[in-house]
Amino acid sequence: MKPVKVIISGAKGRMGQTLLACAKNDPGLQIVAGIDLGDDLSQTIGQCDVVVEFALHEATLATAKLCAANKKAFVIGTTGHTDSEQKQIREIVQGIPCVWTGNYSTGVNTLYWITRKVAEITGKDWNIEISETHHTAKKDAPSGTAKNLRDAIGRDVPIHSLRIGDVVGDHTVTFGIPGERLELTHRASSREIFARGALHAAKWAARQPADLYSMQDVLGLK
Repeated sequence: MKPVKVIISGAKGRMGQTLLACAKNDPGLQIVAGIDLGDDLSQTIGQCDVVVEFALHEATLATAKLCAANKKAFVIGTTGHTDSEQKQIREIVQGIPCVWTGNYSTGVNTLYWITRKVAEITGKDWNIEISETHHTAKKDAPSGTAKNLRDAIGRDVPIHSLRIGDVVGDHTVTFGIPGERLELTHRASSREIFARGALHAAKWAARQPADLYSMQDVLGLK
């Protein structure tokens, strides 16, 4: 099987650099280009099968339009989009395979699945709260992962956000009633887990029909 040809958007950022490093070690991938601010994606997009973006949220809409116009798969790792941006992006990517999630870690997506199941089992009698910790440079709070965990629970629950040091990402969901407590925790110690997941999603998306997918779809966790 031929390698999937990939363009990394946001290539100069921390995640972009990690994506490039991980992709070089994957025989199923071929990096066509790494682009960032000031580069013209339209000059190289015709050479790829899929664009993987970890960039500023303001860039996603233009990238989505180019992917849609050129019928290229799109993997969105960028977070922090406004409601208006999210709505426009969803409309634009309807004609292409697009994977969009707040976290590409296999472990985190397993946590989503487990959290949903535990919420179903414990029901509304249990109190639930979410806590998340990230590095001080992370701009959005609460994190996209924490919001997805809240969505998995299916009701509005408190989210506590901390920005401390160089923490890559810790998330805990706590369920409790008088007499017992259950905690589900995922701790990330390397950005490679997100890069590996996003690249796995890129290979998967390149061979899917047009639709909007999540990492849950990629991993079969439905």
